[in-house]
Amino acid sequence: MLVVDDNEVIRQLIRVNLELEGFEVVTAGDGAECLDLVHRARPDVITLDVVMPRLDGLQTATRLRSDPRTRHLPLAIISACTPYEVDHGVAAGVDAFLAKPFEPSELVRLVRRLRERGRPPAPAGGPGAGRAESATG
Repeated sequence: MLVVDDNEVIRQLIRVNLELEGFEVVTAGDGAECLDLVHRARPDVITLDVVMPRLDGLQTATRLRSDPRTRHLPLAIISACTPYEVDHGVAAGVDAFLAKPFEPSELVRLVRRLRERGRPPAPAGGPGAGRAESATG
């Protein structure tokens, strides 16, 4: 797991809740740090906040999707999940959304679902393109 959020408290909250469920977690403070870490950490799932310095979550998702090495990694936005964030997240290829504040059990369920489902290789615009889910869906 790679958890990306500029708020250290939120980052640690997500980390602890996932580690308690047996996940190995690496954290990053913004999108630029995420892009530096992703190839070394080789996560199964990446969670992204939207509003971050240097490189926000939506820009990070777009860059991850444009790189053949990270194109198929499941991505979840954990943020306020405004209509803007959801619309632009779906356009960037985000797989799921979880609104802050969230219940830890919702977080764990979402991450498990994304990890189990994975993201099978599909051509751009092919089956599954643009699909996203919520923590409850």
